[in-house]
Amino acid sequence: MEQEAAAFADRLDGLEIHLAHISKANEDLSDMVAQHQKDLARLTRMVEMLAAREAEREAQGAEVIADAPPPHY
Repeated sequence: MEQEAAAFADRLDGLEIHLAHISKANEDLSDMVAQHQKDLARLTRMVEMLAAREAEREAQGAEVIADAPPPHY
């Protein structure tokens, strides 16, 4: 009976350790996702800003660089 209790306690300790590792991994992944969301929001704002700047250039009649032939032509 005492051996069963010791085996159960060892198994419980192992499960608690495993749960602690899983919890830490979950927190790390959550932090990573939050950072990626911030980066994505920042990059989205930059793309919108650049698109607005290019639209403003086109509205002012400036040459659209994307439509110009490459210099080696």
